[in-house]
Amino acid sequence: MILDVTIEHRTYPIDIPHDVLEDGDAFYQRMDKDMDNGWQMNREYVANPNVEQRCRIAADRLLTSIHHENRHTMLLMAGYIVKRLPGITRVDIDTSGNMQETRFYYDRT
Repeated sequence: MILDVTIEHRTYPIDIPHDVLEDGDAFYQRMDKDMDNGWQMNREYVANPNVEQRCRIAADRLLTSIHHENRHTMLLMAGYIVKRLPGITRVDIDTSGNMQETRFYYDRT
């Protein structure tokens, strides 16, 4: 599965191996459990993030992993987004400091 990640007008196609999607479930469940306690999303604290907000949090971590060239975390965060948002093809990650502005795009077919 390929997820296109756009950061400041540059797109990175991330090829997520099938085994990452399948083997990452336990990790993704731990992420969800952590977010069940609420999350600071920039200036706003969200007590119970919904699925899209959780994926924005993962996208923010994805941005960090791309900048630090941490392939393992990059694949896990991209996998989380793909697993939680079926049909997603692209994420445009906001870099202005407001993760609520991160946008998701889906296959129209």
